Amino acid sequence: MSRITTLGEFIIKTQSQVSYSTGELSKLISSLRLAAKIVNAEINKAGLVDDILGKAGDTNIQGEDQQKLDVYANRKFIDSVEAREITCGIASEEEDSFIAFDSPQCRNGKYVILIDPLDGSSNIDVNVSVGTIFSIYKRVSPVGEKAIIEDFLQPGNQQVAAGYFIYGSSTMMVYTTGNGVNGFTFDPTIGSFFLSHPDMRIPEEGSIYSVNEGNYPFFSQGVRDYLKNIKQNIPLEGKPYTGRYIGSMVSDLHRNMLKGGLYMYPGTTSKPNGKLRLCYECNPMAYIMEQAGGVATDGNQRILDIVPTELHQRAPLFLGPKKMVAEIESYLTR
Repeated sequence: MSRITTLGEFIIKTQSQVSYSTGELSKLISSLRLAAKIVNAEINKAGLVDDILGKAGDTNIQGEDQQKLDVYANRKFIDSVEAREITCGIASEEEDSFIAFDSPQCRNGKYVILIDPLDGSSNIDVNVSVGTIFSIYKRVSPVGEKAIIEDFLQPGNQQVAAGYFIYGSSTMMVYTTGNGVNGFTFDPTIGSFFLSHPDMRIPEEGSIYSVNEGNYPFFSQGVRDYLKNIKQNIPLEGKPYTGRYIGSMVSDLHRNMLKGGLYMYPGTTSKPNGKLRLCYECNPMAYIMEQAGGVATDGNQRILDIVPTELHQRAPLFLGPKKMVAEIESYLTR
């Protein structure tokens, strides 16, 4: 039987492939792993502990109701990252602004993190898979000083690492440092992540589409025409595409990565830039998708080439196999 590789062993083994890494990036990923274990344990007892489920009574910067587990996960990831004193700052979807860590060790950190601590948290109460999305950049401000907003407002093509945790029937971590995508499954009996999905690649052909069709009347004509067409036939198979939409981005994207499918969140008449946050959701998922052989676009340009102007900026998103993305793009330009 071949030897099983732990996440820790994999990080050490592959660290040399990242030319700019001196060990800090590996420690940063390890701090995220630790926080995810804690959050995973809390999610797994969400139906047993009264004060975990439901709304926290506050709203985040986007005006969305914060769930109790949103607040909990946000705090755990921030605390875990700060405690390691290896990064100069963090920006969270749940915070109004970025947090610049002030200790001398943190000021010397080379990296910043952007994170969506608990994506899809509104599904917690009904026991649907949720996740955490993270993105890591090298700072642009001088080492030794406090982090500044420019450290976080970098285009996605400057990411040095990105990934997600999915808390479902099994808990997984999927991440990339620019040398392919690898997935690790958590074994709760011994508390370790093991390499279970090496060199993940999205299938070149797909027949799944994931979109909130409740917004259909408010989509552009091109998007509506595309959806109408794919419900009629697939040229190679002579049957319609299969619609699959959970409402947790991590869950929908993870399934499409493994099965082959298009994920999209187009703009609408009232929200032309869609709902997803460029820095916290679109960029890290686009980086992962490209590393897995797929494509990510906002319908007009590559997601990773967009230069953000604000932390909570939104963007339309279409990502999946190259052929499927090219197909939807052809409708958007008509």
